[in-house]
Amino acid sequence: MTADRLLVGTMNILHFVDRWPERLPLLLADMAALQPDILGLQEVVYPLEQDRLIAAAGAARYSIHRGFGARPEYGNSLLLREPLVGIQPERSDLGLGRGANRVLIELPGGVRLVAAVTHLHHTVDGAAARDDQVRMLLDWLEKAPTADAAIVVGDFNADPTEPTYARMEAAGFRSAHREANGAEPAVTWPSGLQAPAMDTDGEPGCVDYVWIRGAIHVESARLAFDRPSVDDPTLYPSDHFGVAATLAVG
Repeated sequence: MTADRLLVGTMNILHFVDRWPERLPLLLADMAALQPDILGLQEVVYPLEQDRLIAAAGAARYSIHRGFGARPEYGNSLLLREPLVGIQPERSDLGLGRGANRVLIELPGGVRLVAAVTHLHHTVDGAAARDDQVRMLLDWLEKAPTADAAIVVGDFNADPTEPTYARMEAAGFRSAHREANGAEPAVTWPSGLQAPAMDTDGEPGCVDYVWIRGAIHVESARLAFDRPSVDDPTLYPSDHFGVAATLAVG
């Protein structure tokens, strides 16, 4: 097997509230610049085709694998840049209206890679619920097709001090940002977006991750989708920042 170089990212797009028409051009501009090989999106409203709009922002072509949450019209999306192909797609219910979805990818270099996206419970007092959800997530991933490596991206709503983070590490997962930079970003939520219905519960912190396991080397990792409007410092692509990592897989 030879190593494949992939740019992998995650982004919670904040469904369609809080200045969505103003935020969309910022999301599209950053997507057109980033053009990741694998991108996990959370809070996608499928009837609005938000994932398809974001996928069409640049020159690359993407396939989209959706996994609904509490309702069939809303949830996560996994975007794969051509020529990557996701096979054996599957969704898992994690309770409390949350879910995860995964695909198997056979990379050109011969590596079999499982890629998954999730979004965990959000309340400030929900650490135990998130820990239970990540336990279910890990059990489900153990039943995935045999692979050489795994990537799990998403909004975990859990900072690095929560049991959720420790459970991922105990299962052999490493945070790409921490591996590349020695620490997590200080903040991935809130971004600085100011809007009428914005969520103000909880302390600012890092809750969004690119997790890796197996035959993967992290070349670099950074925040993404983190630039405010040039004309309005209160306008960001979302209330979250994204995370992007360049990985050598294999």
